[in-house]
Amino acid sequence: MQSYGLSLVGHFKDQMPRVGGKHGRESNATPIKSTGRISKRDISGSKMGLLSLGTPLTWEEAKPHADLVRERGIEQLLNIWKKAKSKERDILLWGDEIEYLVVSYDEDSKDARLSLRQAEILKDLAHDEELRKAGGCVPSLQEISQKPGQRVPTFHAEYGRFMLEATPGAPYGGTLRDLLTVEPDMKKRRVIAKQHMTKNETPITMTSFPRLGVPGAFTQPYYPPHGPIARSIFVPDEIINQHIRFPTLTANIRSRRGSKVCINLPVFYDEKTPNPFKDPTVQYDLSDYPEDGDVRNGAAKDGHVYMDAMGFGMGSCCLQITFQAKNISEARTLYDQLCPLGPIMLALSAASPIFKGYLTDIDCRWNIISGAVDDRTEEERGLKPLNENKYVIPKSRYDSVSTYISQDPGYRPEYNDVDIHQNLPLKQKLLDGGMDELLAKHFAHLFIRDPLVIFSESINNYYVENNDNFEVIPKPKCCEPTI
Repeated sequence: MQSYGLSLVGHFKDQMPRVGGKHGRESNATPIKSTGRISKRDISGSKMGLLSLGTPLTWEEAKPHADLVRERGIEQLLNIWKKAKSKERDILLWGDEIEYLVVSYDEDSKDARLSLRQAEILKDLAHDEELRKAGGCVPSLQEISQKPGQRVPTFHAEYGRFMLEATPGAPYGGTLRDLLTVEPDMKKRRVIAKQHMTKNETPITMTSFPRLGVPGAFTQPYYPPHGPIARSIFVPDEIINQHIRFPTLTANIRSRRGSKVCINLPVFYDEKTPNPFKDPTVQYDLSDYPEDGDVRNGAAKDGHVYMDAMGFGMGSCCLQITFQAKNISEARTLYDQLCPLGPIMLALSAASPIFKGYLTDIDCRWNIISGAVDDRTEEERGLKPLNENKYVIPKSRYDSVSTYISQDPGYRPEYNDVDIHQNLPLKQKLLDGGMDELLAKHFAHLFIRDPLVIFSESINNYYVENNDNFEVIPKPKCCEPTI
């Protein structure tokens, strides 16, 4: 059973947004070649939405541009708002995104490892002549030209090189016929994906791989942990998607935070579990990077399973549903209605009890993925008095919703009872631009965050018609921007 992620893009896109989460031959994955500084390169040939290419800035280089990017992001948001606020469509559209783990099985040793052949699988899918004639199915590698009414599944890269994302290729409507096509389409996607993998590879819809980060080999091929990007003592940098945005995001979260991300999950105490439990996989004597001192300073808690990398969260999978509403009003109502439904669906679909080889006392991936992208500094986490930072921020940028935004008659002001920080100068710009108080408050809260991935080209070539500066703020760029 999957964990559900509910995201609402609403009516800010002219087309159905990408919704979410191959003719095989034996091939090894290509390792990331780290040179210290992350440089401009085209690894995947991506044309994929947010995954633009360019010269990424390190956090220290990006930090001075944060205010400029926020201001430009608000300008782009207002441009989107003015174009979309009066649009009316005939029907609500929606789609699902399924994320797969690609697992490589060794029948002789009865071993299962994560296959790092995401790029090769996507390339084989893009080169499949039959799929190309049908309009193509890999937007990052080819032009998609599917005819109206045609639904050829599309496949996308994800954060982990052991992950694959599949969408229906065209949105569903609200008819019974649409609902009856969902399950067959999901089965079709799995069959197509499997056809383009090697005979020992299989796409599985497991939320998290139980052995990710265990000592020894858990990937195919094997790479040692503790690389210069994530600096994790458990997972190698080679599990990260090679598109330059992903390693940049990983490194910049760590740099901005001032330490590695810190995820502690309570261990499940069974009859023979040592008590107190001390994670035996933690290496306290490493000193290759400054962050190696995190564990000596108490990062790994007793009674918990400790994880230290973005890959533990962004390397997990889910089923996501994305909606495109008929208009802004309907989108905002849907957004609010899904807020209480999301946690219920998460609990019903709980499927993640095992992390790093240990049975934990949780059963969902939510806190892991939230902690995996938590870039807040010690000041923002309330561990030190505010000096360089403006706010004490109570949660990660990838976390629960803080505001309701609908103008539905059933909305009551007391529902918005969460005390939030707002970027007040930018909020005023939104109000001056015609946005209402509720929505302006929502975005002003999002824009207290710093942009994590900035390309030098976007600084020097700014266009208000683009969305790049706006989309870099709400959530890390490897995630869907939710509005």
